[in-house]
Amino acid sequence: MTDTDPLLALRRRLHRYPEPAWCEVHTTGLLVEELERIDGVEVSVGRETMDPEHRMAVPESEVLGEWHDRARERGTREDVLEATEGGYTGVVAVLDRGDGPTIGLRVDIDGLYVAESEGESHRPAAEGFRSENEGVMHACGHDAHMAIGVGVLERVVESGFEGRLVVFFQPAEEVAGGGKPMAFGPYAEGLEYFFAVHVGLDHPTGEVVAGIVEPLAMCHLKTVFRGRSAHAGQAPQEGRDTIAATATAVSNVNGIARHSGGATRLNVGRVEAGSASNVVADRAEVIGEVRGETTELMEYMKGEYDRIVAAAAEMHGCSVAQTVEGECPRSDSDPELAAVVAGVAGDHEMVDSVVEEAAFGASEDATFFMDEVQQRGGLATYAIVGTDHPEGHHSPGFDVDERSIPIAVDVLSEAIERTAETRPAPDG
Repeated sequence: MTDTDPLLALRRRLHRYPEPAWCEVHTTGLLVEELERIDGVEVSVGRETMDPEHRMAVPESEVLGEWHDRARERGTREDVLEATEGGYTGVVAVLDRGDGPTIGLRVDIDGLYVAESEGESHRPAAEGFRSENEGVMHACGHDAHMAIGVGVLERVVESGFEGRLVVFFQPAEEVAGGGKPMAFGPYAEGLEYFFAVHVGLDHPTGEVVAGIVEPLAMCHLKTVFRGRSAHAGQAPQEGRDTIAATATAVSNVNGIARHSGGATRLNVGRVEAGSASNVVADRAEVIGEVRGETTELMEYMKGEYDRIVAAAAEMHGCSVAQTVEGECPRSDSDPELAAVVAGVAGDHEMVDSVVEEAAFGASEDATFFMDEVQQRGGLATYAIVGTDHPEGHHSPGFDVDERSIPIAVDVLSEAIERTAETRPAPDG
């Protein structure tokens, strides 16, 4: 891959304009322009790509409006602005060719609220494609993922592929809010095979993981306590203290009994409440999450979390409202489809190491797609294409080794073509 390679240029262009979850308006516009250049591909945008009822972690309208205005200022097409109004971002591209299986590929498109490094050793800064949206960056490789998705589509179009290929450019992965609406949307219906991909994750350039296993099921929770303010010195008995309720809840959820059925996780990551030392706080907000080795274990943790939060509110005379801000189930890669990826990767001249399966250990909302396909008797795999990255994911100095992009395009496109030809079946 050279500096003039179109996919490298696309990755760098996307890197310059990162947008957070459900705000990827300009990103959607850039993708539409790229995809419409590919002959024979149908492009759908925004609301029509998903089931809107399942969107999660959607920002306030003011935030959505701000990013929409930014996209307009950057010259995003009017039809894209209209289609993404209200935070309905994302694109689905479909190649429908002949009688063959329906195969899906999902890549994610959102950035993170991370201020990108300005250091001379940070290549995007040194070479002029650092984020132009201060405080937001592609710190997880989603810019590379989008370029890979476009590249795979271009390659499959040029092949003798027979069947239907659906490429999902999914918003809001970082908040686990976009996978479910697209997985439950119209374009995911009838998928028989499904691929997802991520770069890096501590796997070096030249290594390919054919399928991840053991992702943790996860649920992000937002809890709002409401009480009654009062003067803390003159009439404290008239107050209903949401900080006291919050303290009780946070302390007690950390005491949830762990389950003998497998690993569980819990974290309270943000608490916001109060205004002054002499005012009883009438509102408090808590952001937390639970995870489990299985979906059932995650649901156990969530149920206990809910029970304890409700009890803390009652103890302190407060009301409480709890909402799910994002979630994803556990779904493991199918070895039959992972074997296709491994077989292709093993023949690639730039691949030094093939790992048939690796434990993921984190969470990913592509599992909604995987779970839906698997429940219908299909096969799914989540591959990792290694990339050397100077800092860890979600860090200011994160970057990808762009040599991983053509490796991913080659491996995934050939795996899709081979799947269409051989139609692997579940073992047993």
